[in-house]
Amino acid sequence: MGQEPRTLPPSPNWYCSRCSDAVPGGLFGFAARTSVFLVRVGPGADVISGTSPFRVIGELVGHTERVSGFTFCHHPGQYNLCATSSDDGTVKIWDVETKTVVTEHALHQHTISALHWSPLVKDLLVSGDEKGVVFCYWLNRNDSQHLFIEPRTIFCLTCSPHHEDLVAIGYKDGIVVIIDISKKGEVIHRLRGHDDEIHSIAWCPLPGEDCLFINQEENSEELEIPNGKVIAQTPVKKGCYLATGSKDQTIRIWSCSRGRVVTTLKLPFLKRRGGGIDPTVKERLWLTLHWPKGQPTQLVSSCFGGELLLWDLTQSWRRKYTLFSASSEGQNHSRIVFNLCPLQTEDDKQLLLSTSMDRDVKCWDMATLECCWTLPSLGGFAYSLAFSPVDTGCLAIGAGDGMIRIWNTFSIKNNYDVKIFWQGVKSKVTALCWHPTKEGCLAFGTDDGKVGLYDTYSNKPPQISSTYHKKTVYSLAWGPPVPSMAPGGEGDRPSLTLYSCGGEGIVLQHNPWKLSGEAFDINKLIRDTNSIKYKLPVHTEISWKADGKIMALGNEDGSIEIFKVPNLKLICTIQQHHKLVNTISWHHEYGSQPELSYLMASGSNNAVIYVHNLQTVIESNPESPVTITEPYRTLSGHTAKITSLAWSPHHDGRLISASYDGTAQVWDTLQEEPLCNFRGHRGRLLCIAWSPLDPDCIYSGADDFCVYKWLTSMQEHSRPPQGKKNIELEKKRLSQPKPKPKKKKKPILRVPVKQELCDGNEEESVKESSGPVENGVSDQETEEEAREPELPCGVTSAVSKEPVICTPASLGFEKSKVTTNNKVTLLKKEAPKEKSEALIKKRKARSMLPLSTSLDHRSKEELHQDCLVLATAKHSREPKEDVSADLEERLHLGLFTDRATLYRMIEVEGKGHLENGHPELFHQLMLWKGDLKGVLQTAAERGELTDNLVAMAPVAGYHVWVWAVEAFAKQLCFQDQYVKAASHLLSIHKVYEAVELLKSNHFYREAIAIAKARLRPEDPILKDLYLSWGAILEKDGHYALAAKCYLGATSAYDAAKVLAKKGDVASLRTAAELASIVGENELSATLALRCAQELLLARNWVGAQEALQLHESLKGQRLVFCLLELLSKHLEEKQLSEGKSSSSSYNAWPAGSERPFVERVTAVWKSAFSLDSPEQSQAAFQQLQDIKYPSATSNTPSKQLLLHICHDLTLAVLSQQVASWDAAVEGLLRAVIRSYNSGNFTIMQEVHSAFLPEGCDHLRDKLGDHQSPTTPAFKSLEAFFIYGRLYEFWWSLSGPCPESSVWVRAAHRRTTSVEQSQQLDNVSLEETDPKASQPEPSRTLELDVRLTEEGEQMLNACKELFSEEHAGLQNAQRTIAEVQETLAEMIRLHQKSQLCKSTANGPDKNEPEQEAEQSLSSPQNQCKEEKNEPVSLPELTKRITEANERIAKFPESIKTWPFPDVLECCLILLHIGSQYSGFVTQEMQQQAQELLQKYGSTKVYKRRYQTLCT
Repeated sequence: MGQEPRTLPPSPNWYCSRCSDAVPGGLFGFAARTSVFLVRVGPGADVISGTSPFRVIGELVGHTERVSGFTFCHHPGQYNLCATSSDDGTVKIWDVETKTVVTEHALHQHTISALHWSPLVKDLLVSGDEKGVVFCYWLNRNDSQHLFIEPRTIFCLTCSPHHEDLVAIGYKDGIVVIIDISKKGEVIHRLRGHDDEIHSIAWCPLPGEDCLFINQEENSEELEIPNGKVIAQTPVKKGCYLATGSKDQTIRIWSCSRGRVVTTLKLPFLKRRGGGIDPTVKERLWLTLHWPKGQPTQLVSSCFGGELLLWDLTQSWRRKYTLFSASSEGQNHSRIVFNLCPLQTEDDKQLLLSTSMDRDVKCWDMATLECCWTLPSLGGFAYSLAFSPVDTGCLAIGAGDGMIRIWNTFSIKNNYDVKIFWQGVKSKVTALCWHPTKEGCLAFGTDDGKVGLYDTYSNKPPQISSTYHKKTVYSLAWGPPVPSMAPGGEGDRPSLTLYSCGGEGIVLQHNPWKLSGEAFDINKLIRDTNSIKYKLPVHTEISWKADGKIMALGNEDGSIEIFKVPNLKLICTIQQHHKLVNTISWHHEYGSQPELSYLMASGSNNAVIYVHNLQTVIESNPESPVTITEPYRTLSGHTAKITSLAWSPHHDGRLISASYDGTAQVWDTLQEEPLCNFRGHRGRLLCIAWSPLDPDCIYSGADDFCVYKWLTSMQEHSRPPQGKKNIELEKKRLSQPKPKPKKKKKPILRVPVKQELCDGNEEESVKESSGPVENGVSDQETEEEAREPELPCGVTSAVSKEPVICTPASLGFEKSKVTTNNKVTLLKKEAPKEKSEALIKKRKARSMLPLSTSLDHRSKEELHQDCLVLATAKHSREPKEDVSADLEERLHLGLFTDRATLYRMIEVEGKGHLENGHPELFHQLMLWKGDLKGVLQTAAERGELTDNLVAMAPVAGYHVWVWAVEAFAKQLCFQDQYVKAASHLLSIHKVYEAVELLKSNHFYREAIAIAKARLRPEDPILKDLYLSWGAILEKDGHYALAAKCYLGATSAYDAAKVLAKKGDVASLRTAAELASIVGENELSATLALRCAQELLLARNWVGAQEALQLHESLKGQRLVFCLLELLSKHLEEKQLSEGKSSSSSYNAWPAGSERPFVERVTAVWKSAFSLDSPEQSQAAFQQLQDIKYPSATSNTPSKQLLLHICHDLTLAVLSQQVASWDAAVEGLLRAVIRSYNSGNFTIMQEVHSAFLPEGCDHLRDKLGDHQSPTTPAFKSLEAFFIYGRLYEFWWSLSGPCPESSVWVRAAHRRTTSVEQSQQLDNVSLEETDPKASQPEPSRTLELDVRLTEEGEQMLNACKELFSEEHAGLQNAQRTIAEVQETLAEMIRLHQKSQLCKSTANGPDKNEPEQEAEQSLSSPQNQCKEEKNEPVSLPELTKRITEANERIAKFPESIKTWPFPDVLECCLILLHIGSQYSGFVTQEMQQQAQELLQKYGSTKVYKRRYQTLCT
């Protein structure tokens, strides 16, 4: 198990002649999307012994578009320099040590297609573009040269390793030229022979042409035909060989001295050996070459299916080659290879690195031709991560390239042991979930709604569920089967079934034994079990509690519903997020605190994470659903939506979150504290997973095509950066210009696009038509939101550009069938008609019989002949053939002869009208003929029906008219005239069809108008229309109009919910009022309270009270808000609040500031709320006591803390009103404990002064019996009161000189300053060092400082703090916490020291090791400081066990209520006694010392006590 970070990078870019390179010493780089990833290979990789000797060490980030070329500088001393070219038009030179740009140029005006760093001139970079322009750029002198050799597309270029001025260039059409850049690009040779693209050019590693024995006879026929232009005196003194690889499937070796081909090698067709590839896909060939250094008789080339060949050139006529990895199955690439580059490691191994379409980078040992290692990569967003609960360490990765990867993260020999599954996927893998108990059973969900099951231990294709989601599969979960509503559904069922949640808002239950059967929509069961009448929310997330008894559903409106098996009874609704819920995660069931398994964390499109403790709700099993509006813990810090959450399996209450702000955050949820923040990704995070074996290790995936393994102990930051939201904005900005070309393709997109067209694995088919398209382009993945419900509505936005590009031919064919005949030609033919109608008044109408008319305007002779023919035809008794022939020629005579001839004339005239684009005239002629039915049929077939024709259709009969109207309606639909089509359907009384037509084309307003006007009010169609339109409006954010729709559908509950969706004060108030009007009282109360809380944040007290008035059940909350307002005003007057807010809008309640605070509160309650009887107080108490707020932490926001404290204080005051003193004591104590736990000493003291101005004596008198169950609570309250007084007393002595106060008499009067009150906030609690935080007084001892009577009484009362029981309990608790902290620290430092040894680099290598060694001893010595011995693990375990046993012996009454830190109080009293003799009695000092000696065994108190004694 390697303890170092790892990276699963994006795939190397495809179809680039040189986008990877390596330099001696073991540094390899490859271009991936818009950056370059660097890999250290060999001994310098500093990996753990026994694992693959390579490590991804960094990334060069700076280009804004795809990197098309990458090359290192191969000059000794400059191996740290490299260059990149990009589609953004720039060439950048980088320093790989600092990963920064040294310089750059943007000389090219067109897309750069080739780049090479001269192997002989150390500062020369040569680049070429798609228009044939070559630029030479000299780095050191910042000079450049423009060369234009051929107006052809350059595909590759390579500088000569033997002559510094020679460059070989390969073109798209197969031409190869060798130019001399010193002579302004003069062509030395033009090499003709290839018929297609030149993919690679390699110079022979040795100069001269003696290194190969070429059979001259083989090429004798070429001697007579000079191949291209040959210059007599070439600068190539000894000549050189050049090898070229082309798409025409040949490798040609050329002689530079003779300028012609000397050997041609044709690629062999090798039998594919079990590669992971779809056999139905025809791949495009890419032929790349590598001529090994010092081996002129050997040449490496790629082949058709990803194989690598080593050609033997010693005897060229034998065509002999050796296959790489011939003995090992599955070691070769499974797809075409794009780049080959050699690498010499520090231990002088000769390696070859290859990049391929199969998204693997492979390293080959040139000595054995075997594969050393493989680095897998990703070709799409990393959507989902899931660790197998059975096969520990197997991480499943779902990506946008249509493949599932299984990464064995704990493989000892191979750090990147990845197995790929692609069969049957054919879409982006958006969700994964392992079966909890069945080995190798992995469920997956895809972007096109598919749900399937893979057996990862077999090579079988997956089982696919026959029920598809209509949109993207958001999440998957295994859970117990719930009763199906289908008949016979209660038969033999598996113990676990698969649940899937899709983008359309449906959760389906799939039977893994019968995936071919229909999946069950659990909404049916939810609706029946809970008798729900209103519209169910759109579900976006599903999560089962580990015990399989509770299911949580997250919804689009931000609510979370908790259901109980077996019948999915709704027991709780959490109204917290108010925006789409993306992720829900339940805490694991094992750990030191089993009750934590009831914690449920959730994240939404808001940036805040909420954790809820559902123990009380689940165990109480309420009859009616409970609504929760307060979280147990709130985790704030992210600046964008939360996409994934995961609990640590190694800790209690530790959570990791992934966010669109580009970071992952580890939280201590119990303390609401951010622990560490990972910022390694360059994109928005989509998924997160905690390693099941390593507590320090986390895996995260993002839309930067990367999966990172990172260690929490190595992170510099503890919380997310503020302002990181720009990642999301930048992503949107970059993606906005790209959809523009889609407008041209709009007709194509109108055809339904099946998403299975896009295989993600077969992307080379895309390249034939659109050039190099892969990482970042073919899987551009421009989806705006990973979880927005709107997304799947438009297939094109969620499926990226692949489906549109993949099948242009088929889509065009479909369009031509469907649309061209009906729409395009129709428009062309209608244009003249419209024009003629517009000008009809200005010119004479077009003739109906133009041919006849023209024939009657011929010469006089012809007209005379017409008369003769006509006379002959009319008066001949027997028909003659010559007369019939004459009549056929003279059609216009049909007007004067028989009907048959007339019909022939009309037919010819009609054809003429059609040919001239006047179908309406043809129709009129047919009407004259009396063939109305035929006219209608012809017009319908040609899509030329008109209003006039349809209006005349009744003449032909009722059935013909109905048929004609229906045909005309279809024609109008093809012309997008849906409303007119519906009107015509109404004319034949087809109301339902008209409504359905309008609804299906989103004309909801018109559809509802028709339905309401023509159908019965109770017709279900009307309600369906309202609900459908409401759902669409809701998704588009038109909440008010959506609410009207739901009201129209008599779904008032949904109307109120949708109005509240916006979350602003006005919307919430309106929604609450609406819910109140329609009788949804519970919803009304919830919304009114939310509205009041929003107003509270704006300090609008008047508005908050008005909102609470909306519902009678909120009277208790009105009292809480009233008390909160009075307390806030009280604090402002004393200048103790965070700052006086001028925007505060206070209620005009009687001030009465001279009266005690409690009396003021009760007076306002009585006057403003008519709370003047014990019965009313009791009713308000009952309303409030069911609301439970979580305990406070030091990270609880101050406004939330004050609200919770006031809730407790309200319960206390109400209890006093009804003389329930037990409850009053508990309420006061809870308020005090909240302020104590949050570290807000100021608030605690204000609670004391306002509610216990005279101390606790009056409460003691009211309680009476000392054996009351509330006695422990009272003792804790009294102790906290004394504790606060003790600190005030101590601080009164801690100024530059002691001040006069109620406690002591001194020369100066005591003044309370703002600085002192702020100082109080930093007071140390149990876990901190009290002595370190207390101010050290520097006093003038000449002053006579004496105790007052109140001071003596206060110090004497401090005896109550010396509770031995509480001291023992606190000591045991501290022991457990300290041992746990020690264990965690030991583990962390051990891991860190191991990591430093394995990964340390550079001059600081030894510092972390030394630091770790020094730190390692510190936690051990902290526990046995006096003996200076390390503490063993068994001894630490023994300490925890003993402490737990001691805690178990204490009575529950002691453990229930917190108590001030006894030893802290002892230290303060001893400190006061040491500074002011006589203040603290000897007896008290003795008692304090005994307690410290007995229970001060932990490091903090031991050290402080020793300091005090000395």
